Amino acid sequence: MDTETILRIKPALTQYLHEFDGCMGRVTNRRHLETYVGGQLSDLQRKSIEPIADAAGQPPRTLQQFLGLLRWDEAAVRDRLQRRVARRHAHPHSVGIIDETSFAKQGKHTACVQRQWCGSRGKKDNCVVSVHLGYVAGDFHTLIDGDLFLPEKTWHGNRTRCRTAGIPDDIVYRAKWKIALEQVQRALGNGLRFSWLTFDEGYGGKPPFLRGLDSLGQNYVAEIPVSFVVWTKPPEVVYREHARDRQRGRPRKLPRLKVRNTPACEVRQVLAHSPKLRRVPWTRYHVKDGEKGPMVWEAKCIPVWIKDENGLPVGPYRLLITRNVLKPEEVKFFLSNAPEGVPVETLLLVAFSRWRIERLFEDSKDELGMDHFEVRRYLSIQRHLILTCVSHLFLAEFRLDHGGKKRRRDDRPTADGHKGTGPLVGSGWAVLPESSGNGRRAIDVNATAQRRRPPLPPQANDPAFRGDGCLPQGHTPLSLVKKVA
Repeated sequence: MDTETILRIKPALTQYLHEFDGCMGRVTNRRHLETYVGGQLSDLQRKSIEPIADAAGQPPRTLQQFLGLLRWDEAAVRDRLQRRVARRHAHPHSVGIIDETSFAKQGKHTACVQRQWCGSRGKKDNCVVSVHLGYVAGDFHTLIDGDLFLPEKTWHGNRTRCRTAGIPDDIVYRAKWKIALEQVQRALGNGLRFSWLTFDEGYGGKPPFLRGLDSLGQNYVAEIPVSFVVWTKPPEVVYREHARDRQRGRPRKLPRLKVRNTPACEVRQVLAHSPKLRRVPWTRYHVKDGEKGPMVWEAKCIPVWIKDENGLPVGPYRLLITRNVLKPEEVKFFLSNAPEGVPVETLLLVAFSRWRIERLFEDSKDELGMDHFEVRRYLSIQRHLILTCVSHLFLAEFRLDHGGKKRRRDDRPTADGHKGTGPLVGSGWAVLPESSGNGRRAIDVNATAQRRRPPLPPQANDPAFRGDGCLPQGHTPLSLVKKVA
């Protein structure tokens, strides 16, 4: 970081951190906040407590106490951060991205550590896992929440070990999808609005999580595992018994599926055997330009119905199946609660925007030292995650205001795939619908009413986007979002 950049950052950082004065309590805590965030934004090779304190000319113990002992409200810091994002970066085409990341750690005393899948090393290893929520609005993206995942067997069931690591008794095991749902609810409560949410199959494969988003009226495009079960045709439901059936032994639970019904099947079986899907042609889309050239995927979409908490059908939902043109064996399945009028291009745009959360993790670890923490207690790690969000938001805003490229209107893509960058999230014309909400409902008029919100207004496919099947040479360009350096 050169001298000119430092001179520009210092007053901007001081003004930015005043946003959180009310959460710090004492004046000394405000100074520690500036020291810690300034250290994360610096060019230190290692951004743990000791190097940050040494560079600031402070005893390392003072920052250790700031993270673990001194009284300040980290939850209020997170809330103020989210309200700032809602106030300054609201966007009609915003996308929320849910994902988890891991931090490799040695030993067994760090809070929440255990041998589990470690994404940073690509194998099972000793690590700490945290669940995060990212926010994307055009050229802007930032982390807005992060929570440690408390393993069930090795930690939740051993409260003595939890107390030793500083884990309060009210912090108990929660499945990762429950943590993610709470993060979405918090963000909505702080004024943030997502046109869409997207996440991988680790969350998309959890029907209770999808039902929770439905109840919030939140649109999503979820990657789902190949074993996810759906109906391509809604089965019939019995809501009351016939008179002759009431006299035959113990009454059965109602409502229930009729005995003679087509069973639900896994989505991989839908791809292999469904006549309904077979009648829909594959259409090619230029998803984005990657480092090794353009990424072209084929896609087809049909309505499906899924099981509710009682095993009854609810829908319709949208099942989106995509396959890589260069690697046809690479197939991805997505489920969306978007209304039928939303074009396939929009669903693909959201589904393939998850790379932004990987970029957020990369920036947070490489530039801000999110994985450099050497503290062990639960509160210290949790505060470190929140402060990393604070540092990342400043970095994202400063980059947008001073270091980003000027925005320009992107050319609308042509049907034959000739030059044109395609629509961006937040480009001049609306690719993503401006209003959110969904129209999920249980089938049959006699079914129990579920919470409903107005569906998205139908959108006709733009002629420039519409494909005419699987053409040998042509495909429909669909550029996603520009990377922010």
